[in-house]
Formats: sequence, structure tokens, C-alpha cells
Amino acid sequence: MAFAVMSLTEAAASRVREIVENAGGDARGIRVGIKKGGCAGMEYAVDLVTDAAVKGDLVERDGAKVWVAPEAVLYLLGTEMDFEVTTLRSGFTFHNPNQTSACGCGESVELKPADLAALAAQGNPVVPAAGT
Repeated sequence: MAFAVMSLTEAAASRVREIVENAGGDARGIRVGIKKGGCAGMEYAVDLVTDAAVKGDLVERDGAKVWVAPEAVLYLLGTEMDFEVTTLRSGFTFHNPNQTSACGCGESVELKPADLAALAAQGNPVVPAAGT
């Protein structure tokens, strides 16, 4: 069995389904990527997917569909995506083993590419998903 790029908690899957239902129309799921920005250097990017020919690794849970942008795969391998609601904010959170630091406010992170040799040594072969 191939190693999944990311996993979703029940809360994240529920929120993704809500976003798609509320968007209506051609909404199919969300795409998770990374972009340069913030004081730590990188930020997670979450966008609605409406394109029928979306590229990337597909992660599914309980009917929720999340595509991982191809350029972000090495930085997101092994990440667990969650959704949290607190007194001060609500949003997706990422528990990423490739994160080396974060800024004080938590809006940006520093990421390193995943160590593919270490994953393979753990018995987790990394196999590209269909459609990438």
C-alpha cells in the first residue's frame, strides 16, 4: 500500500464537505498548497477546486476531497490536516513533520522537503497518485 501524502481528521473532512456544499455549483473539493510569505518564509494555501481536470494527489475521507498541489507534495508528506474552532479563531491547522519552525503568530512556517529515504526505511513507499 502506498504512503498517503496527507491525512484528514474527521473535523477537517466535515469542514471540507461544508465548504463544498455552501459553494454549490462546480465545487468539487479543496486544494492545499504552500506559497512564499510571512515572516517564517512559507504559508499554507487553501483554495476551492472547481476544475474538472484538477492535478495533484487526491486525499479523501468520508466524502471530502482534498487535492495536494504537485509543487507542495514534498513539503506536506506525512501531514495531518485538522480543523479547529477556538475562542480567537477558526480554521484549518496542519500537523506537519516537515515543519522546522513557525512565526510567533502562527500564520507562517518554515518547511523542509520530506526525507524520502527515511519514509522508505519506515516501510512507506512514496508512489505518485494517478493524475499527477
